[in-house]
Amino acid sequence: MNNKSKWMTFLCSLSLLVSCSPQKEQPKGSLLLCHEDEITEIIGQMTLEEKVNMLHGKNMFSSAGVERLGIPDIEYADGPFGIREEMEPHSWNSLGLANDSSTFFPTGSALAATWSEEMAYEYGKGMAKEARLRGKDMILGPAINIQRIPTGGRTYEYLSEDPQLSAALSVKYTQGVQDNGVAVCLKHYALNNQENDRGSIDVKVSPRAMHELYLPPFEAAVKEADAYGVMAAYNKVEGYWCSENDMLLNKILRDMWGFHGIVISDWGGVHSTVGAAMNGLDVEMPGERYMGQALLDSVKAGVVPEEVIDSKVRNLLRVRFAIQPIAKEDANKVMTAQPEQRDIAYKVASKSIVMLKNEGELLPILPNKYKKIAVIGDNAIRQQAQGGVGAGVKALKEVTPLEGIQNKLNNFEIKWAQGYYNYTREDRYKNISPYQKADKELMAEAVQLAKESDLVLFIAGNNREVETEGSDRTCITLPMGQDELAQALAEANPNLVTILVSGAPTDLRVVNEVSPAILVSWFNGSEGGNALADVLSGAIVPSGKLPFTYPIQLEDNQAYSLKVYPQVTEEEKEDIFVNLVNQKDGRQRKSPTANYSEGIFVGYRWFESKQIPVAYPFGHGLSYTTFDYSDLQLETTKQGIQATLQLTNTGKYDAEEVVQFYIGRPNSQVERPLKELKAFQRVSLKAGESKPVQIFIPRERFRHWDEIDKGWKIESGKADVYVGSSSQDIRLTGSTNI
Repeated sequence: MNNKSKWMTFLCSLSLLVSCSPQKEQPKGSLLLCHEDEITEIIGQMTLEEKVNMLHGKNMFSSAGVERLGIPDIEYADGPFGIREEMEPHSWNSLGLANDSSTFFPTGSALAATWSEEMAYEYGKGMAKEARLRGKDMILGPAINIQRIPTGGRTYEYLSEDPQLSAALSVKYTQGVQDNGVAVCLKHYALNNQENDRGSIDVKVSPRAMHELYLPPFEAAVKEADAYGVMAAYNKVEGYWCSENDMLLNKILRDMWGFHGIVISDWGGVHSTVGAAMNGLDVEMPGERYMGQALLDSVKAGVVPEEVIDSKVRNLLRVRFAIQPIAKEDANKVMTAQPEQRDIAYKVASKSIVMLKNEGELLPILPNKYKKIAVIGDNAIRQQAQGGVGAGVKALKEVTPLEGIQNKLNNFEIKWAQGYYNYTREDRYKNISPYQKADKELMAEAVQLAKESDLVLFIAGNNREVETEGSDRTCITLPMGQDELAQALAEANPNLVTILVSGAPTDLRVVNEVSPAILVSWFNGSEGGNALADVLSGAIVPSGKLPFTYPIQLEDNQAYSLKVYPQVTEEEKEDIFVNLVNQKDGRQRKSPTANYSEGIFVGYRWFESKQIPVAYPFGHGLSYTTFDYSDLQLETTKQGIQATLQLTNTGKYDAEEVVQFYIGRPNSQVERPLKELKAFQRVSLKAGESKPVQIFIPRERFRHWDEIDKGWKIESGKADVYVGSSSQDIRLTGSTNI
């Protein structure tokens, strides 16, 4: 039997094994280590040229196998919230296929707002199903960096400001993908917390803040979910590019966490041959500038040992053995977007919508409560699957807010007015600011419609050109004169519901004052409009919770307050938007420094410890019903804390509540926040129903990073337990000893 036949026979056996094995039954340790002998045999048959040829991009979204030995290429799927359309082999241009439209899943912050591990798993499963239809082996996601600043260009793509919430969802997303036959590529590792100067910024961070805040989502996905891939970020950390950072890629990722998969670069994020090869990078994407002929020459010159090359090839073959390849002739046979995945997108969207306030019970919109409904705002008709710089989704269909409202509230008279201009890609490329005064003509038309209506639904917020990869927002003001418009609408009709379509926090000082009801509906995917309408009508009770803090003003955020962000003035910047291929014209810029001077005090940790008021706290989200928390019981063992309480739905709607568990260490000998999220649980209750809620908080979650001993420690002593509906809405408290 020749090598190609042996390889294909093995893959067929693997396919049978996977299909017959129960999904939840996995061997202890990494599945990547199940075929070391076979991999050793294959490496022994490879030439040096074949090995090096695997270590860089073959096409824009693939890296090479070894055709002579029957080893297939690895095919990458761009986008953590939808499978990107097929691209030309060596460009960012679409191939223009007819059947590669996919499901647009709610973006990262929307998924995080569900606070649902179940939904994260289903999300990953749905992504994997569509990736397989396209013949993809690895999804470039999830994107799991901590949201350090509310202006971050990829806030919508990332999950949360909290490491525990991000870690829990990252684990389930990863399992959902990999249980269904596709590898994940966790990104962007690490400390890629801003887009401005992302291709040159040097992050200076304390070891404690790095290990306690910024690395836990990556660590959990590697150690608990056996993630197969990691993407090195564009930026530097402590003076070294992430793509050649020995501390991050070797000492932490592989030695400390036991990672056995592949490390690939972000696209264009490699800066040297020897540095990248010796310090942990496996694959340069999408080209071969540094890890092609230059790497081959370095090995032949004795600068890079061939054993290093072998270890990289082994990492690639581990993933190749773990993921069954799909023949190119079997891919793209049917439309990528499928009804089952659209259903998942709807479920995530419906659980993500956050009700910030509902004074006077304007919502839900019940039959006979109103007759004429005005829908105001350009975002009511705007699709959000694509836009800005970076990954978008060629969605088969996207239900806009207006379409959803028309679909679901068809017993009402519904009229739409634009209200404010759409901020476009052309505006952004011309450096036109999105923060303009309201257009008088559009505003007058909207105000007149508001006067003629019983209820006004103001669809406000940002769009995918305002929030974009490649640059951070300059402020969190609502764009295109929306504050002025909101004031005018409220004067015309006090029954004003503001619905924020955005992926990141916005300044709500004006809207809060004039709008009795406010919802956050996110960039919520293919079914976002229908999910929103179902929440507005009461068919779905809102149950989303904020995955980050809404500050009253931008200057209250820790990085802005300490004046460590932004790092340079607008006048000093050479470019507003960073080229995705990272300065391909060869220009060199001095690396600006990002000093994370706030340490562990990020997000709600900062606001609570500094006693700074917020607009809406982390974890906040109201419901159409009410919940009663009672009878907190704590049992402490050597393994951790078992917490039990009684939760009762005291209202008239069946609904879900997210119970949040925070821990404070009042007598700690090390500096700590007032409290930190350590566990959460989404609970479903029928109207009037009461049930016990039990959750276990492992002892490991009480650890802190000791910078002197350079390792984790668990401090004994008192632990205060706070249980509530948000970080500031605490319903029950208790104390125990660790």
